[in-house]
Amino acid sequence: MQLTFYGVRGSIPTPGADYVRYGGNTACVHIELSDGTDISLDAGTGIRLLGDKLIKKQTPIHILLTHNHWDHIQGFPFFTPIYQPGREIFITPGQTTLPENDAIIRQMQGSVFPVPFSALQSKISITPQPDKTDTWKLNGATISRLPMNHPGKGSAYSITENGYKVAYITDNELYPPYKKETDFLTFVDFARNADLIIHDAQYMLSDMPAKSGWGHSVAEEAVKLAMACNAKRLALYSHDPSRTDTDIDAIIDHCNQYITIAESPLELVAAYEGLTIDFAAEN
Repeated sequence: MQLTFYGVRGSIPTPGADYVRYGGNTACVHIELSDGTDISLDAGTGIRLLGDKLIKKQTPIHILLTHNHWDHIQGFPFFTPIYQPGREIFITPGQTTLPENDAIIRQMQGSVFPVPFSALQSKISITPQPDKTDTWKLNGATISRLPMNHPGKGSAYSITENGYKVAYITDNELYPPYKKETDFLTFVDFARNADLIIHDAQYMLSDMPAKSGWGHSVAEEAVKLAMACNAKRLALYSHDPSRTDTDIDAIIDHCNQYITIAESPLELVAAYEGLTIDFAAEN
């Protein structure tokens, strides 16, 4: 299993000289399984660059969406494989409060986008899993999902293959002021012993309580979750659009203090565009 970050920013794309090292594209993470199966976690603006890679292949593409907020689907109309004749693309929508499973394609209509979905020559299938399905197989991988705490709800995912486990938990508020969909200990069970947890870390304690209820987590809370899970590595994700490269550096330094005090072996990184992790090669 190999994983690459193509978009790590939350809410809105963030261009500019102060955002070069970590990147300004919104949510997209690519996983290539050992048999070559391609999975895209979300379809934010980062998926445009992923398309430049996948256009060279002819095999099916699987897109797992967490939810339909625009920063998670807005790159889809610019994903070149959707214009590839006959290319198979399977989209699994997140479990949102309003089950708008086709929101990702309905954005390509009316006055919003110049190329209608009906003009695409690829074979795009919306493939929602039944409501009571929490785990399913995708070729050699096992995929599990869990409701996340976010306005409008959505899905977190874990992907396991050949003994390696990745948990993707973005746009998740670990301690929301509204009724939780999933509590902290359930997230611990979901991501337990993960080789990598990718978790929302859009806010700092200094952002609270002003942004409580907005659907994102404080970075320190994500660190505590990863330590409780006995995870090997945590990638802080969904960086706030106001955070510069220097700001994110400071967040990593701050959070590493928690890890040092706890005497935890957890490895902490801030997700950045182009970061690639080849799990088999590391062992």
